[in-house]
Amino acid sequence: MRGSWQVFPPLFFSLLLLMLPLKDISTSPLSGRAQPTLVSGGSDNGHICLGCVLVVSVIEQLAMFHNCTAKEAIERLCNYLPEILNLQGVCYLVAELYGPELIKLLKYKMNADVVCHSIKLCKQNAGQPFCHLYPPPKMGLNKAVRKANRIVRTSKVLKNTADFSSICALPLLVKLCEKIKYVIQNKLPYEDFDGDKFSAFPTLRGYHWRGKDCNEGKAIVYPGRRPDNWDVERDSNCNGIWGVDPKDGIPYEKKFCKDAESKGIILLGDSAGAHFHIPPEWMTVAQMSLKSFSDLPVALTNELDWPHFSGTTGFLNSTIGGWTDSLYLRLRRRNRCNHRDFQNISKNGGSSKNLLDLMKSLARNQLLDNPAIVIYASIGNDVCNGRPDTVAHMTTPSQMHSNVMQTLQYLNSQLPKGSHVILTGLVDGRFLWDQLHRRYHPLGQLNKDITYEQVYSFLSCLQISPCNGWMSSNETLRNLTSERALQLSNVLKDIARSEMFANFDVFYMDFPLGKIADEWHKLGGESWQLIEPADGFHPSQITSALGALIIWQKALSEWPHVLGKENPFNSQIEDVFKDQGGH
Repeated sequence: MRGSWQVFPPLFFSLLLLMLPLKDISTSPLSGRAQPTLVSGGSDNGHICLGCVLVVSVIEQLAMFHNCTAKEAIERLCNYLPEILNLQGVCYLVAELYGPELIKLLKYKMNADVVCHSIKLCKQNAGQPFCHLYPPPKMGLNKAVRKANRIVRTSKVLKNTADFSSICALPLLVKLCEKIKYVIQNKLPYEDFDGDKFSAFPTLRGYHWRGKDCNEGKAIVYPGRRPDNWDVERDSNCNGIWGVDPKDGIPYEKKFCKDAESKGIILLGDSAGAHFHIPPEWMTVAQMSLKSFSDLPVALTNELDWPHFSGTTGFLNSTIGGWTDSLYLRLRRRNRCNHRDFQNISKNGGSSKNLLDLMKSLARNQLLDNPAIVIYASIGNDVCNGRPDTVAHMTTPSQMHSNVMQTLQYLNSQLPKGSHVILTGLVDGRFLWDQLHRRYHPLGQLNKDITYEQVYSFLSCLQISPCNGWMSSNETLRNLTSERALQLSNVLKDIARSEMFANFDVFYMDFPLGKIADEWHKLGGESWQLIEPADGFHPSQITSALGALIIWQKALSEWPHVLGKENPFNSQIEDVFKDQGGH
């Protein structure tokens, strides 16, 4: 689903007070036409406006909650940020540029909408409505903005806004932006010294996304390959099993893994699969603290994705609520020879069309590597977009068939024989509106003044909604969107039923949202908790973990050969190699 880089810069940098023009670094989730860039342009006005409104709201609420001045609130926010990656220093730098005018406007009780329109970070284009998140002031938005304009008309802030082209022009951020731009464009590890598409560095598409490289000096050593000479002398596949048993002279790989039906797991997906997540504490002042932002550098260098906690490839204990359960962890427990053999080939904004390019970052050698289980899961972006005429920009069934068949044909040229592909249907996103529209968004918790319905309407007005079809008060439109999603799911189902490939078999499963909800209700939970609170759109950590359980149970029941047999030597592997080098 769509948590694309278009939305990432303002949501992240706004909390750093970086209210400066930014443009998306990724392609559009549907068209795939936009080219990666880090310079400003006319099409990103909505994201700049969103970022401004968020940060002004947070400052205003911090001042209210702590009974302090706006100046003190800005300082408090900057102090919360970690010094790593120069985040705190950049915050103070931009606060110095924008702070005086913000303080002046907030002193006159101007709300965030008015402030951002007055300093030209929100703009009302000709013929377009006046977009606002909060209820209009009693005097009306236009009159309030004119009053605010008089307050700041001699301000240097407007000149700074006009002259400054990109946040990445700041010297403190140039190198970081270059690294992020590289991984956004290539979807490959930034730190990969031997060029095997695996890394010993966690973020920037490193081992949070695909198994850790245990030897960055040799391109023939990487997770997922079959052992070289049974790994007598070295661990060639990074599963932590190598050497010779001194008792009988048999290589451990041969003894423990020869007949184990080892295989890896690979996800081709979208932001739901990459596990897009914005911590609600970043915009909930009652919960905001130094600890709230401790994971911010990791989030930034992972594109606001958390694949290491995801339901397909997660392997670390969650620090963002809920718990971690994943298909990879379950496959590893079933056969410890599968250690580290995972790849999360997902992107924010991934759809059936742009996955055709994304999958080229796949690392699998037909001759040298083990088979793999590929989960194809683009669960929303083929029907989700921010266009006013949203239905006209949805993927059609014929386009879906063409895109998926091209993907499968490419996979057939890359995957070793004996692999498996599971096509996952699209979600029924009517769940979002039904569960959330009357609830308060994290930004509205303090004053009980912002519901998800208001957030959805604001994003739609700015034409940056992740999904106009489902995040809408128009019930007819929501139903049409779900109808198209069902049509596209049926295309996937027909392909799984009718198509055959030389190197893998194909299966289909519905996205199990209903079963996930049922399971969560049994545990005493409520349905709204299955949705990410900050964006009101993506599956939460709870949904990811329960989804892994349900998908595993289905595979175990209906396609047990896909998972391979349970390795009888698991306990011996653990006795000899402990955690097998960890992750």
